[in-house]
Amino acid sequence: MNVELRNDPNPQPDGLTEDHITREGNRILRRLCETGAVLAVARDMEMAVVVRDDPSGGTMRTAVTERAVAQAFALRDWICCDDPEARIVRYRITNTGRAAIRQMIETSGFAETQTPFISSMDERFFDDVRTAGRVTIAESPLIGLSRRRGKDGQPFLTRDLVTAGERLREDFELANIEANSQLDWAALIMSPAETEVHLNGAGRRVLSALHDLGPGLGDVALRCCCYLEGLEAAERKMGWAARSGKIVLRIALQRLKRHYDEQGQYAPKIG
Repeated sequence: MNVELRNDPNPQPDGLTEDHITREGNRILRRLCETGAVLAVARDMEMAVVVRDDPSGGTMRTAVTERAVAQAFALRDWICCDDPEARIVRYRITNTGRAAIRQMIETSGFAETQTPFISSMDERFFDDVRTAGRVTIAESPLIGLSRRRGKDGQPFLTRDLVTAGERLREDFELANIEANSQLDWAALIMSPAETEVHLNGAGRRVLSALHDLGPGLGDVALRCCCYLEGLEAAERKMGWAARSGKIVLRIALQRLKRHYDEQGQYAPKIG
């Protein structure tokens, strides 16, 4: 069986709307812009998986989408592969795909509609992060920190901590995609009892993790893992001393990993 997605004769796979393709493109193509990222499609799997090289020399899963969505991307030349006959076909983003994601970010307002997290469960809000500028689609702040090494030669962020942060980001993006809008996380956190019932599984998992982390740790996790806000910007808005943010972020990721372990949610899920 040939798994080359471009062989499908239909210009758009059945059951997919233009809106769904665009929303998944906004999520998956940004992931494919990250260093070493590929979209893997296996012959016997209905889902396509984005994996990326990590600084330790291994690979890390960062996103999952339907096979039909990957097919639509290939038909539009957003992705391409070198060996369509392989058992697992690995697609990389093309120049056309990079142009498409830039256009999506400019026209959808996705990067401009980030909502602030709350530094405590009362009326205090951070400055609106809508003014923070556009999302950098090359890589997340966690990847840069994972390349840093301490005096002992060990990575500042270990692979399991980066995986926990990427797990939160994946649920965050899925929640916004499935809600068909950018969710107002400030309102969700302020009134979880009234709003949680309206969230999908991914949204409930995000809310559960942020509440478990609590003020401070939840703030920096949401800002750096989900909104991709740089540490310097996070430190400035949260009133922290320079270079203190990376320590707090590491503590937040350690707590986040423990949360996923305790909840049995560490394995990636969809929806």
